[in-house]
Amino acid sequence: MFQRLKPLLPYMRRYTRAYLWGGIVAILSSAVWVFFPHIIGIAIDDLNHGVTRRKILIYACVLVAIAVAKGVFLFYTRWILIGISRDIEFDLRNDLFRQLEKQPAEYYQQRRTGDIMARMTNDLNAVRMLLGPGIMYSANTLLFSVFALYFLLRISPLLTLAALVPLPLASILVQVMGRKIHERFERIQAMFSDISAQAQENFSAARLIRAFAQEEAQVKAFEQSNREYIRRGLRLVQLMGMLWPTLEFILGLAMVIVLLVGGRQVLAHRITVGNFTAFSTYLVMLTWPIIALGWVVNLFERGTASVTRIHELLAEQPSIDDREAAPDLAANSEIYGDIEFRNLSFSYANADGTQAAEVLRDISLKIPSGSSLALVGPTGAGKTTLVNLIPRLYDAPSGTVLIDGHPVREYPLDRLRANIGFVPQETFLFSETVRENILFGADHASREEMLSAAEGAHIRQEFEEFPHGFETLVGERGLTLSGGQKQRAALARALVRNPRILILDDALASVDTYTEERILEELRQRMQGRTTILISHRVSTVRNADRIAVLVAGRIAELGTHEELIERNGYYADLYEKQRLEEELAVAR
Repeated sequence: MFQRLKPLLPYMRRYTRAYLWGGIVAILSSAVWVFFPHIIGIAIDDLNHGVTRRKILIYACVLVAIAVAKGVFLFYTRWILIGISRDIEFDLRNDLFRQLEKQPAEYYQQRRTGDIMARMTNDLNAVRMLLGPGIMYSANTLLFSVFALYFLLRISPLLTLAALVPLPLASILVQVMGRKIHERFERIQAMFSDISAQAQENFSAARLIRAFAQEEAQVKAFEQSNREYIRRGLRLVQLMGMLWPTLEFILGLAMVIVLLVGGRQVLAHRITVGNFTAFSTYLVMLTWPIIALGWVVNLFERGTASVTRIHELLAEQPSIDDREAAPDLAANSEIYGDIEFRNLSFSYANADGTQAAEVLRDISLKIPSGSSLALVGPTGAGKTTLVNLIPRLYDAPSGTVLIDGHPVREYPLDRLRANIGFVPQETFLFSETVRENILFGADHASREEMLSAAEGAHIRQEFEEFPHGFETLVGERGLTLSGGQKQRAALARALVRNPRILILDDALASVDTYTEERILEELRQRMQGRTTILISHRVSTVRNADRIAVLVAGRIAELGTHEELIERNGYYADLYEKQRLEEELAVAR
């Protein structure tokens, strides 16, 4: 049990003082409450010798005072211990989010978003219940049981022994049931992750599902998964439903034994009626601790199962980090943007950790600072993979990708990426305003700089015509914007950073050719003295680049200027002719 809680110890140590105060208050709560049956026993024996109004008033006031004191101490016990669980939940959620933010893109390709979300919600809640109610009720149960046992032994050791006879049954029951609860809850949480992932994928792909009329098919698939989740949940409920009544039965069995043995002792005048009443009251008051024991076992088994799942996320070390960062590359030293690929070969890792087939093969290429390079080639040739290696979205083999003569691994990630403006193939906008999306990662930029970036992306006028201008909410993933508007917003987001290196991964595919020409002309002005890399399937986009590299099957098949590649009559020349004919046919229509 405690071994499974080991990942939580660093968090619990932060609140050692609070746990100490919570323990003191819990001791006081149980210590006060344990006198309640004792006073009842004294009162009954005293009243048997004569009932007076004064005696009744005194004993009533004492019992009320005990109840009030117990209530006050119980309130502070809950306030402190439940409060600690909320604080640890806060710390855990922040650390989980921080840990997930450090993970590279490859991490999310191998894991489902729904599974991660389930661990950050359902599992985190189970851990909070373990650290809050689980610890609190465990402390109350243990303390009250120990204090009550002292008074029970004082009243009658024989009667106490008789009452404890059924308790080994309870211990065996708790161990067996607890293990099964743990196993079943782990399976339930795994199924919840599946359901969360399925729902998340359906919500994200809502347009696709509707376009293919797959609503009913997806509803049936979700219903099937949900039915399995309910089936597993009901099996856990059945187990828990057996645990509590069985514990109550064991307690009832103890009460029967007490009535038989205790009644004989009262008749034999070995104990008084008051002592017997106090003894019976202690057993009744132990009913909730024993029942709570079953609930606490359930909380602990659920919590420890979730601790394991959360620890898997926390223990996952980012495969891309600053371990090889060079101290001499200080944050204030300038990056010029001279890029070199040196005998680069690269392959992605499979989910099982093995290497897939090579995507890039023996790439050697230099991009001088201040120049522009265009990448063209068939789909799947490795163009996106190549540019993803520059900001270390994926890690290339050591020494194969260099900036200003230094391997990219020697640059601190924050500094490396702060000098790169990246517009990916798949445009992503947050469910925020246009302004917040453009200033993402550049909070220091002024409004004038934001407007200048929007002007450079030729989107300023369109955004200013919106009812709320740049304060317009774009909806989830930029739902309210067209494809071209989203791409230009993403381009403005890259430009506002004033990067030394600008990477456009097919970033103008949804923009008409006229607007594209204006944007490219603006970029040539803005990126003078800076490095620009463009990926596109349009010759019109890449023809004015300083050099054009043609990637085929992961290798550089052609390299040169637009005119040089046309003369070679290779892949690029064929692409140029096809697009020229398409344009002529479009004009003829």
